[in-house]
Amino acid sequence: MDAKIRLYVDQPLGAGQSVPLDRGQAHYLFGVMRQQVGASVAVFNGRDGEWRAQIAEAGKRGGLLTCVQETRPLKEPPDLWLLFAPIKKARTDFIVEKAAEMGARRIVPVMTEFTNAGRVQRERLQAHAVEAAEQCGGTFVPEVAEAVKFSTLLDRWEAPRQIMFCDEALAGSGSGVPDVLSAPAAIMIGPEGGFSDAERARLARLDHAHAVSLGPRILRADTAAVAALTLWQQALGDWT
Repeated sequence: MDAKIRLYVDQPLGAGQSVPLDRGQAHYLFGVMRQQVGASVAVFNGRDGEWRAQIAEAGKRGGLLTCVQETRPLKEPPDLWLLFAPIKKARTDFIVEKAAEMGARRIVPVMTEFTNAGRVQRERLQAHAVEAAEQCGGTFVPEVAEAVKFSTLLDRWEAPRQIMFCDEALAGSGSGVPDVLSAPAAIMIGPEGGFSDAERARLARLDHAHAVSLGPRILRADTAAVAALTLWQQALGDWT
């Protein structure tokens, strides 16, 4: 019997493996979804694929699942990072959710000169990435990294990962996604107001950074992230 509920867990998965549930997971399964002992649940941990598990114990403060059968192997996305400048809370959440759904392997908030956002709560954003993977049927959960300054990020950058720099100044130029941006790669999205002249100039000096246009119009930051991920995945990723 196919499981209709998918749940991310942070324990090893394998045939006969017991998986304890924390209070929040127990409340969701037994209080919200009204599941009972014997029911099937699909579980994944981002490492061991997806497994059909049966509810062995159910309680208000916890519970226990038992792995029965692997239903899907782990499918890792291409080695693509999304680098983005945080914006308003709800729209930052949107960017992280869509990046997880669309196959980013790592998500990095970048503090640029014109970034206008408060403290980035990595744990909350990681939870959004988990929820997105649960909903979209993915077996992999991207890491959400700690926020990093633009200059620090580039100081520490390691070859051969290429950067697809989405430059709003090129809107309408018709430049596409160059073949050199095959994985490993990173997409960089600027803040509301765009990159500063100094940031744009520094990127232009890097051999591994490639400026691209996202079409004839300047896009909002959250729209730009989705558009850029779509272009890269269609041209060079696992959508081809």
